[in-house]
Order: sequence, then structure tokens, then C-alpha cells
Amino acid sequence: AAVDGARPGIHLRDLSLSAIIAGFVAVLVGYTSSAAIIFQAAAAAGATPAQIGGWLSMLGLAMGISSLGLSLWYRTPVLTAWSTPGAALLATSLPGTSLNETIGLFLFANALILLCGVTGLFARLMNIIPPAIAGAMLAGILLRFGLEAFGALQGSPVLAGTMCAAYFLARRWLPRFAVLLALAAGLAVAAGQGALAFTGPDTAWVMPPLICPEFTLHALIGIGIPYFVVTMASQNAPGIATLQAAGYRVPVSVLISVTALLALLLSPFGGFSVCIAAITAAICMGPDVHPDPARRYMAAVAAGGFYLLAGLFGGAIGQLFSALPPALIHTIAGLALLGTLSGSLFRALHEEKERDAAIVTFLITASGLTLFGVGAAFWGLVGGVLVWLLLSRR
Repeated sequence: AAVDGARPGIHLRDLSLSAIIAGFVAVLVGYTSSAAIIFQAAAAAGATPAQIGGWLSMLGLAMGISSLGLSLWYRTPVLTAWSTPGAALLATSLPGTSLNETIGLFLFANALILLCGVTGLFARLMNIIPPAIAGAMLAGILLRFGLEAFGALQGSPVLAGTMCAAYFLARRWLPRFAVLLALAAGLAVAAGQGALAFTGPDTAWVMPPLICPEFTLHALIGIGIPYFVVTMASQNAPGIATLQAAGYRVPVSVLISVTALLALLLSPFGGFSVCIAAITAAICMGPDVHPDPARRYMAAVAAGGFYLLAGLFGGAIGQLFSALPPALIHTIAGLALLGTLSGSLFRALHEEKERDAAIVTFLITASGLTLFGVGAAFWGLVGGVLVWLLLSRR
């Protein structure tokens, strides 16, 4: 059943330990999976290490404020994130571009995203997508995380095996704490193996300086427009589809407009994007967070709080995450997403008339296909909609 947003009243009883853990895991996965790409993109633009730290701090604060505000306002798990596909594109496209030109294309792309949100064009597109296709796209995105969770058994059988055993045993007797117990088991094994590489914490707050933008035609067309397309197609579209596939109904145009406006304001300080999260948001929407979907928004609220901490103490949080072995990160992410992945597959294949379109969407998305710099999630959506239109027309 759909869960409508904008319901009055915030209740502390909605907050639970499982929601806090889900929020922490979402932030953990977000930072450990793509923070290195942010470093690469900023370094490609010529940013200094101090500026890069400031950019990460600003992004953490932006995601914390937006996640807290939107989730509490709509009582829906609306988690925001930076555009990982966009950062990957920037890391490969920015060499040779000055830092001032980089800030200019940030402003340009975020202004285009804001225009899409204000005019409602993006919302109208998302409203015509069948739920089966949205669920199939989400399942295709999450498949890699499920495979990596069990693939970690090959390289780290003791660590990954202990975490899997702890998770499924807890699912039998303490289902709401399964992710927490799996994480605790993984930390204990990693500590016993000497795989935790902690160094001295860096807790200094770094305020990024304001950088004046410079607009050049070759940067705006050659990088700005592809960055806009990739961010909308590979980050915001899966993010909205994740909310819809989980049954949450929130005003799409408002979400896109608010996040784009925040990114636009922070662009001169290195806040290159604030988007609707997909993969990390799915961690906050599963049944392990809370049996009642209407109370799962607290997981995104908790994630917003952890994002604020990451922004205020970016250096220390980054070192904490980097100290964990990759096998632990892959396993906890995959286990945390198992319920969401299975639910997405059920929604994708439940309706027989939409099953062919859904499986096409799932396979294209899971394939990792990239065409014209646009990721597989977008092409999976396009392929599924085309098949659906072809087979549904009389």
C-alpha cells in the first residue's frame, strides 16, 4: 500500500535502535563506496587537499540538512546523497578545466536541475512509469550489492561467513537487530584478524572558501550538459523510483526543486550536487528498519544526523570508514539490502502483464551498460518503458 507523505505530527516513539542502525549503515555505505570518487573529481579540478576536505564537509552538512528536513516534513524516508555517477564523470572530464570553470559548470548544471523541478517536467515523466518497472530498476541497481555480499566469502570467508551467520541467526530470533548483530560480529572478527587500520583522528573543521565561477562555452556544453543528464538519469531518477517502488508517494517536483536549490546555493563552496539517494535510501526503507512502513522515516532522520556529524568532523569520519576492510563494507551493505532487493523483485514480477518489461529493465540495469556517458539505470528504464508501451498497446 502507498504511504502518503505530509502527515502531521512527529512522534519520538517512531525512533528505534534498528532505525538508527539503518541510518548509520546508509551513511557508512555512502561514504565508503564513493568518497574516493569525490576526491578524484576535486583533485582533477585542481583543488587542494584542504579544499577537498572542505568540499566533503559542505556536502555532509547539505545532505544532513536536506535528509532531516524532508524526512521530518513528509514523514517519509527521503535520504539525499551526492551524485556518484556525476562525480565519476567529473573525475574523468575535469582535467584541463580550471577550478573557476568547474564552479561555473556546477552552477549551470544545478540551475538546469532546478528548472526541471520547478516546471514539473521530471515529475510528469516519473508518474507514467509503471510500478513494476520502477521495482525492476531498483532490483537491478541493488543486485550488485547482493552479489558482492556473498562474493566476499571467497576472499574473506571467516569475516563474511561470520557476518552472514550472525545475520540469519538474528533474523530467526531478533529480526529487527539482524543488521546490528552482523555489523558487531564483523567488527569483532576484523579486530581479531588485525584488519582495522585506525590512525590518529583529524577533527578539524574546514570551511571551504568561496570560489568565483567562470563560464566558458566548452566547459558548459562539453561537461555541464552531460553532467546534468547523468545526474538526472542515473541519480535522481533511480532515487525517485526507489521511493515509488517502496510505496511512498511524495511530491517529486518539490524534492527535485529543494535539493537542486540547496546544491545551487552551495556550488561556489564545492557542493557540486545534492540529489535523491537510491541505494543508500533503500537501506532505510526495508522491513528490518520497522515492520510499519509509516515509521521507517526515522532511519533517514538518523542518517541525516550522521551526515551532519560527517560534515562537522569530516576528517575523523572519513578515517573511521577507511579503517574498515572492504569485505566488511560489502557484506554489511548486501545484507542490509536483502529485504529491499527481494521486495523489489516481487513488485517487478508480480503483475504478469508487465513481467516482460520488468525483466528487460532488470537485466539492462544489472548489466552495468553505459552509453553516451549515461549509466545502466537510465537505459534500463528506457528499455523497460519501450517494451511496456509495445506490449501494452492494443
